[in-house]
Amino acid sequence: MSLHHKQLAQGRWFQLSLSEQLANVGSEVERALAWREKQNPRYSQLAFERALELLSFTIGDARNRKRLKELTRVREMLVDYFCCDNEYRSTPEFWRKYFLAFNWAARAHR
Repeated sequence: MSLHHKQLAQGRWFQLSLSEQLANVGSEVERALAWREKQNPRYSQLAFERALELLSFTIGDARNRKRLKELTRVREMLVDYFCCDNEYRSTPEFWRKYFLAFNWAARAHR
């Protein structure tokens, strides 16, 4: 699998705060949801893959070690929602609300 965010992978991602990282993940999740609602599964899948990539960068950031349980659970739930049977019963509204908090925190951080 090739990287979608090559510049971020080269270190820029690790200069962002956790709130900024998760706000960016949330942007890709929002795109995946929007494309799903527009019934464009290809674009939804691509946005979902970008979200997973960013989330993997976040999980790999040594500063976020204390948050690994939450971050890996978020990844598990996203995969369940977009690729599996949605056993956690998450909804688009749940994902929007979850990531909106990080958008607000990232803005306040600036």
